Order: sequence, then C-alpha cells, then structure tokens
Amino acid sequence: MFLSSILLALRSIRRNLLRSFLTILGIVIGVSAVITMVTLGNGATLAVQNQISGLGTNLLQIRPGQRMGPGSGGAPTFKDTYVDAIAQQIGGIYAVAAEGRATATVVAGGRNWSSSVIGSTNEWLKTGNWQLATGREFTPEEIRAGSAVCIIGSTVKRELFGNADPMGELMRVREFSCEIIGVLASKGQGAFGNDQDDMVLVPLNTLQRRITGSKRINTLLVSMADGSEPERVKASLRQLLRELRKLAPADEDNFNILDTKQLADTLSGTTQVMTMLLGAVAGVSLLVGGIGIMNIMLVSVTERTREIGLRLAIGALEREVLLQFLIEAVVLAALGGLIGIALATIASVILAGVMGVPYVFNVSVNLLSFVFSAGIGVVFGYFPARRAARLDPIEALRHE
Repeated sequence: MFLSSILLALRSIRRNLLRSFLTILGIVIGVSAVITMVTLGNGATLAVQNQISGLGTNLLQIRPGQRMGPGSGGAPTFKDTYVDAIAQQIGGIYAVAAEGRATATVVAGGRNWSSSVIGSTNEWLKTGNWQLATGREFTPEEIRAGSAVCIIGSTVKRELFGNADPMGELMRVREFSCEIIGVLASKGQGAFGNDQDDMVLVPLNTLQRRITGSKRINTLLVSMADGSEPERVKASLRQLLRELRKLAPADEDNFNILDTKQLADTLSGTTQVMTMLLGAVAGVSLLVGGIGIMNIMLVSVTERTREIGLRLAIGALEREVLLQFLIEAVVLAALGGLIGIALATIASVILAGVMGVPYVFNVSVNLLSFVFSAGIGVVFGYFPARRAARLDPIEALRHE
C-alpha cells in the first residue's frame, strides 16, 4: 500500500508538473539558501583560523601601552635586553624575538616597490612559522654587526624580479643597498587583510642604524612551546615585564599581551554566530515553502474531491486516503530538498572561489536540511490530507 501511495503521488506530481515545480520553489530556495550560508560561513571561519595560525604557533604579541593599536599612549618602549631576560627566565618558551618595523621604497633592476621593512633576528622566523623557499638565514656575525643583508617575501620578489632568481642580487632600501640572501615561502593574506609576503627582513641593528635611527622596540614576539600552559606563561611574562619596567605594585601595566589563539577563538566565534544568524534568516523561506505546499495540497483536495469520494465509496479506508495525500506532500517537499542541495553545492563552490575561502562540505548540514524539508511536507501536508480523508463519500461524489 505504501509503494502504491508513492506511485500515486508521483503520478499526481507529473500530471501537474509546472504547478508542482512552483509549489516546491520555496523549499528549493530555502534549503539552498540555508546550506549555502552555513557552508560559506564554515569556510570563512576556517579561513580566519588559518590566517590567525599563520601569525605563529601559540604566539604572544607584546606592545607598549594598555591598549592594542597604533601608538603606545606615552608608555616607554622595550629594550633589546628584554629578549634575553624572557628567554632565560620564563619556562615554556619556544622562541622570542624583538621586532622593529618601517615602511620604505625598495628598488632593484629598474623597478621600485613600497614595502614593509622588518628588523629582527632568526628567532623571528620561528615565532611566525616562516620557512625559507630559497637561501639562508642571517649569521650571528651579520646580526651583531648590522650587516647590509636581507631576506625578502614572495610579493617583493615578484614585483622586483618577476621570475628571475634574486639570490645574491643587490636591492636598495631607502639610502643603502643590501644583498638578498633568502626568499621566504609564501603565506598569503593575513588575518586582517594584509599581504604577509609584502615584506623585507633585515637584522634588527641594520633597521635601527640605517632606517629608523632609533633603538626603540615596539613589539616583542613570544612563541610558546607545545604543551605549555598559556595562562601560566602569560602570568610569568607579565610579572617579569613589570619588574624590568620597574612598576610599583599599585601601578597599572604599561604594556599589553595579545594571545593570537584567543584572537582566533574570538573571531571564529563571531563568524559562527553570524553564520547561524544568516542560516536562521534563510530558514524562514522554508516555512514560506511549507505554507505554499499546504495551499496547493488544499487546492488539490478540492480538485480531486470526486476521486476521493469514489475511493472511499469502493472501500478505501480513511487512513489510506490520508496516507496518499500525506506522501504526496512529503514527496514534493523532499524533491525540493534534493534540488536545493544540488543548487547549494554548485553555488557554494562558485561563491567560495569568488570570496577566496575554502569550500567545506558539511554532511550533517546537508542531511539535516533534507530531513527538515521532508518534515515540512509532513507538518504542512497533514491538514490537507486529514481533510481529504474525512470527506463524506456521498457529498464528495455529488461534487461538481
């Protein structure tokens, strides 16, 4: 009987193909919108996590002042002696590096490019998970002497040298020329939309003597070792920095410590909330589609009143008539769900490529959307089916 009811439902849908398609259009739009929004949201969340992790493994960024952002609010900058103190006195540290930054025009081979110049040591590469595509790191002698050597990012290589090998070439940074000894492997876009590969790394002493003319250090990068306790490390860092900066117990911190993992969790949480909100808004169209199914099923009951009366008159049970119309509604909704899933998959792949986020196929979301669409058919198809099953056979046969 169940199979016969399904065949009757499919025959009825095929008989009014255009009307059936328009009926399930709301379900199709609802399912595809929900899946697309959730899929793109998951892709955006993964992209944010990847970009934050690209800043470094368990990375802590320490800057002067009580708040993050440009400027230190008058707080004193750091000294290079802080690096040794942190490395020697704090446990659970993988690497620590002082960082200085400046913006400069770099020139090579008749081309020029405005880039970010970073002054630090080889430890900076460890804190940021940087890998060398070609070349070598700085030697201890080059770091101590502030030699005119540099390591460039892949964006600088592309803009100044194209496909040519830049190793050993001279590149002018403002008023001095440095020898290119390495090229960093590409990392791509950063968490805040910046190009991480658009940079030139020089020894810290080189930056201070030849570009900024100042010994000030505005950023300390501390990478925690795997398995370390972040809260304990941060507490130890805070205590040590207060001692180094000679702060009294009543004084507030004149520095701030940013944990990139916390930043990643915060941004991921915000993205997930927005994803759920957009998914809920898109889900409203599923209810609209359900109402459309109920409306058309009521029309179908009215059109087929004589058919229902005839079935009841020759011995069909009420539950058989109810099952027939209920299955018809569920088939319509489930068919809309399948079409919606197919459209959502195509749209998600295309939009993920356009937005530059990874495509993340979520089996549970697709399965849940299909089950929910079929459930819509049950909920909104029950009332028309119940109405059909309770028709008086005599009155139904008299219906014109």
